[in-house]
Amino acid sequence: MLETSARLLRLLSLLQTHGGLAPPGRSGAGGGRRSWSGAELAERLGVTPRTVRRDVDRLRELGYPVHSVSGTAGGYQLGAGAELPPLLLDDEEAVAVALGLRMAPVGIEGVEESSVRALAKLEQVLPDRLRRRVSTLNAYTVPMTGNHAGPAIDPHVLTELAHACRDRQRVRFAYRAHDGEVSRRSVEPLRLVCSRARWYLVAWDLDRTDWRTFRADRITPKPPHGPRFDPREPPADDLGGYVSERVSIAAYAQRATVLLKVSAERAAEHISPTAGVLEAVDEESCLLHTGAHTLDVLAVHVLLAGFDFEVREPPELRGHLKTMRDRLDRALG
Repeated sequence: MLETSARLLRLLSLLQTHGGLAPPGRSGAGGGRRSWSGAELAERLGVTPRTVRRDVDRLRELGYPVHSVSGTAGGYQLGAGAELPPLLLDDEEAVAVALGLRMAPVGIEGVEESSVRALAKLEQVLPDRLRRRVSTLNAYTVPMTGNHAGPAIDPHVLTELAHACRDRQRVRFAYRAHDGEVSRRSVEPLRLVCSRARWYLVAWDLDRTDWRTFRADRITPKPPHGPRFDPREPPADDLGGYVSERVSIAAYAQRATVLLKVSAERAAEHISPTAGVLEAVDEESCLLHTGAHTLDVLAVHVLLAGFDFEVREPPELRGHLKTMRDRLDRALG
């Protein structure tokens, strides 16, 4: 006979696995989901029906919503509760959940960072054999995203950074800048922020005594990490907007403000947060704040936005646009 704690886990696993639709005449309290009869559970667990009833009461005391199902045979069914209790997953289910979290789509608000946090919790308890299966599937699976995919990011780096944010633990890493130069950093991580194709770490840089934004795909962790730190006041309430401004404007020598003849909602469908910050003016126009390394690149960037526009600043950008117009006139004969 199983010990009480092991038997409770086995009982919970049985209640969770009976989630299919009920055969005719076996509908339960969960809207057609199949239930277990007391006799079935007693036989599976090798105990008496009375022991099953006591174990069901223990699960209820732990917060699991086990419903009693009325009917000819009667029985038990695990239902939905007010809070999410711990779940038991078999090997195949655990692998499926881990892969789903790793391949969570970017672009759905709130999904990306939540997926990383959930994956960090799951990988912490996965047995080595399952962790190897997940890593192998991930290594030999290529998403069909074409040239629009962002830079490749090791999911272990993301989960390591997520752990450090959660635990308020200092992180040491090598960081590769845009020009390829590598520097050593020691930071107090705050949050991971993701755009449509890239992940960024917002952190307090201990050597530069200021907030910094780091591309996650350019980070190579250098453990051991630590020690723990007391949280600082965040650099902004809207960390998504903060990162957008840092990577699309503040990082560049040349900056511009352009009035687009289109609503901010429609402009956002074509302009990534990493390409500029949009500010609504009215229902038919918005301001685009953006930047680039040179005015020539800035002019091309504004043209490729695909909307009619007016340059608000800098005045030099108008001159570059006129030069480009004259060059196009000559090219077209």
